[in-house]
Amino acid sequence: MPRLYPATALALIAAFLGGIGLTILLGNTNRGADRFADCRETRVAGGSGSIGGPFELISETGETVTDADIITGPTLIYFGYTFCPDVCPLDVARNAVATEILEERGTMLTPVFISIDPERDGVDEVASFTDAMHPRMIGLTGSLEQVDAASDAYRTYFNRHNGEDPDYYLVDHSTFSYLVFPGHGFVEFFRREVAPEDMADRISCFIDAAA
Repeated sequence: MPRLYPATALALIAAFLGGIGLTILLGNTNRGADRFADCRETRVAGGSGSIGGPFELISETGETVTDADIITGPTLIYFGYTFCPDVCPLDVARNAVATEILEERGTMLTPVFISIDPERDGVDEVASFTDAMHPRMIGLTGSLEQVDAASDAYRTYFNRHNGEDPDYYLVDHSTFSYLVFPGHGFVEFFRREVAPEDMADRISCFIDAAA
């Protein structure tokens, strides 16, 4: 059996340790490229940059607004509709509770509700819905073309069920809530089963990382 001389052994150990150090360094460098890496619990096909983007909608006060007007700080966006019988009220109420939890901790989050049913959801309907959920919640609607564009930007889905009565119909839609920051854009989405306390904790992580 060949003998391993001390000098050779030391060289091999140094190379081995150097390899570990390089691996750690590369790992830290890769994570450093994404300042939110330690906060993320979801993955998006195409990367986080594939979700979000500019939009133009009508606010609950009747003003035309853009994403730059709305996303001025940590913002939580939900796409739904006011006539929704069960899913939307629960999801939006959960977002409102998470907003309150963060506010009690001294952190401000802006909850946003974008209607995907502009035929029934005018500014008055959206305002009544959001006012009942949270005093700082922003309600948005618009033309069908404006809503479609915003929905496409966030890769959401909605489909109206046409019934005999044009005033009473349901709309199938995705139920994610999107966390967005000015300057960073979309950073995370939350499924509807996430509890408000867990949502607040995860959002806090992103807010701290963005600072």
